[in-house]
Amino acid sequence: MHQEGQLSAGSLVRRWFRVLLGLLIGSLTGLAGLVAAAGDVGVVRLAGYELGRIERFDQAAHTNPLTRKGCRRYLAVRWLVGALGAGVICMLAFWYVVAGSMVSAWLLGGDWGFIEEDNRVPLGLILLVLLPGLLVIFVTTVGVMGVAALDRWLATALLGTSQQTLLRQRVAELTSTRADVIEAIDDERRRIERDLHDGVQQRLVALGMLIGRARRARNEEHLQELLQQAHDTAGEAIDELREVATRVYPAVLDDSGLEAALEALAERASVRVDISTALTKAPGKALEAVIYFVASEAVTNAAKHADPSVVEISVWSSSSEVAVLVKDDGVGGADRTGSGLSGLARRVKAVDGAFDVLSPAGGPTTICARLPCA
Repeated sequence: MHQEGQLSAGSLVRRWFRVLLGLLIGSLTGLAGLVAAAGDVGVVRLAGYELGRIERFDQAAHTNPLTRKGCRRYLAVRWLVGALGAGVICMLAFWYVVAGSMVSAWLLGGDWGFIEEDNRVPLGLILLVLLPGLLVIFVTTVGVMGVAALDRWLATALLGTSQQTLLRQRVAELTSTRADVIEAIDDERRRIERDLHDGVQQRLVALGMLIGRARRARNEEHLQELLQQAHDTAGEAIDELREVATRVYPAVLDDSGLEAALEALAERASVRVDISTALTKAPGKALEAVIYFVASEAVTNAAKHADPSVVEISVWSSSSEVAVLVKDDGVGGADRTGSGLSGLARRVKAVDGAFDVLSPAGGPTTICARLPCA
């Protein structure tokens, strides 16, 4: 615990010096910002530099895309913060110099130019200025962080969105996402019910009828024919039931991972599917499921509607995200508002991902999903 406290204190001291350096640079650029705002020259570039400085030496400000008007207004006000920062730094430096020179003169018995009588610093003077001096040094030291916070707030207020607004937007986004997920789950349930009713259930009904006819068969030849039909129907029902189960969730995804699941998807597809993966690490079960269903639905849609000769699936990852891109050379014209693609969009949005469909008439169709990862 003691070591952790030391590390925490050291981290705070390093952060303070980093913020001090950023504030010093900001105090120098404040006047340049005022000149740029007055002349309307390079305001976007200079405002972008200021935001980069704040992010580098303190923390990022939440801003919207920069506009010339907004940057000019920001720089016209920001010089005041720069001047305030310069004042705090000068006051801090002055008091440290005064305190250091006074204490060193008292300890070493040297001269101190502000004392007229033999230029010696008496102990009484040290005690007299000790409390107010420490108070001023403390206030100016804390003031560095205060001006830095003011600098960050000003950038957010004039160029972006406040924390409270961002929080409200996030709550609204999560509420909408939850509703979309519930709707997607209901759609998936209806699709499963439809697949079972129109496929597996019909096969089982036919199987029952064939078995009933076989029980009433009068001759051996007719009996064998009915049993063979029942056997074929049972196999078809098993295949359809396995297909429905795979659409719900492929067991191979848990057993062997994403690449094996995509290979199994390619083997089952009615079109040629080429797979390319470049994953630096496993993205996790939740993201693997999203990637698989994006690829699966895209391949199914392409086979049904686009008449492609090949479908290409590419999966790659970086330090911050994992992405899947599905591209076919079909006729294009995919409807993003359709039940399949809109369901994928909701599934991707549920994990804070980005989903995009590009499908001009005549093709090709490109579906891309980018998912943030830790």
